[in-house]
Amino acid sequence: MNEKQIILEAMKKAGEPLNAGKIAELTGLDRKLVDKAMADMKKDGSIVSPVRCKWEPAEK
Repeated sequence: MNEKQIILEAMKKAGEPLNAGKIAELTGLDRKLVDKAMADMKKDGSIVSPVRCKWEPAEK
């Protein structure tokens, strides 16, 4: 699995919007990798922000 898939899985398991720091903590990925992957995911629309600074998968 690549970083994006790992991040999406962590978001789905959490069942609530998460910030990048929490995602890095849950997945064990480096924070910089999480930030970079999330930036790409925001652009392609695979994650959305229901609350400021927190993100969740676009499709639940």
